[in-house]
Amino acid sequence: MLVTGAGGPAGVAVIRSLLQRADVDVFAGDMDGWASGLYLVPGGRRRILQPGLAPEFVDDIARICAEDDIDVLFSTVDVELPPLAARRTDLGGAVLAAASLETLDVTLDKWELARRCAPLLRVPETQLLNAAGTAEPWDFPVIVKPRRGAGSRGVRLIADRAQLEALGVDETLIIQEHLPGAEFSVDVLADNGGHVVAAVPRTRTRVDSGVSIAGRTVHDAALEKTAGDVAAAIGLTGVANVQLRYDRNGVPALLEVNPRFPGALPLTIAAGVDMPSLALDLALGVAIPTSIDFRELANVRYLEDVFVDPSEILLSDHAAHADEAGDE
Repeated sequence: MLVTGAGGPAGVAVIRSLLQRADVDVFAGDMDGWASGLYLVPGGRRRILQPGLAPEFVDDIARICAEDDIDVLFSTVDVELPPLAARRTDLGGAVLAAASLETLDVTLDKWELARRCAPLLRVPETQLLNAAGTAEPWDFPVIVKPRRGAGSRGVRLIADRAQLEALGVDETLIIQEHLPGAEFSVDVLADNGGHVVAAVPRTRTRVDSGVSIAGRTVHDAALEKTAGDVAAAIGLTGVANVQLRYDRNGVPALLEVNPRFPGALPLTIAAGVDMPSLALDLALGVAIPTSIDFRELANVRYLEDVFVDPSEILLSDHAAHADEAGDE
């Protein structure tokens, strides 16, 4: 197995999950030789990758998969997913453990996601940041955020109409109704037929850079059903993270979908649903249960070091600047 994005919390979580299986040889890849997840696997299984937006990225991945006899490819990076999915039959013999290109196109564009899901479930009022969208009779404050992007990057709370109008026109941004209730993430696993096997809601009690670092899993039928409705609306197969927030009437509403393994995945795994291992079985055509329950569990996250000999650090032309620009 090859796991990309080994420097992120999702990549580390997937690697650690798969390392628990005796039947799996885990390879780790990242564009940065300082990515911590690289050093969770033996030296011969570490790979430096091209950046996900590089024109040669998919060719490079296909070459690595062919040379290393990779059976299943796990990408944990948003920008990597569409180009990989577009060439999923041309990845050096590896099976891509990811949703379809159509599902990715919808979920990675928050405007298209809102339009797809609005007829089927509660979605906050959403408009493009253009003249028509700005003129809507908004109940301020509202949220303005990028149509594409992960975590909380670029998200702004806009206090009044004057502040909204000052933003001008930019259709790479959306305006969205601000919901006042508590926010939850629901980690969802759907089988290859689209049947939801597990939906695990968890709180986002403490968040750092868009990733939950403390929270708890909760049994909540409304959250689980809404996440399942989202999965059906987007045609999900595999793993996705559905972010929901309660509206003023106590109804869970869709915020966004991350069509990949989430950074806070260790809590879901510890609660009883090992989504990377299950996704591996799906990719290999191994039968999995039709339903998996979970227990309520809380977590806090802490910084952990991986110590290696300096000679083990992998560098490449596009990653060397990370070494030169280090600040600590």
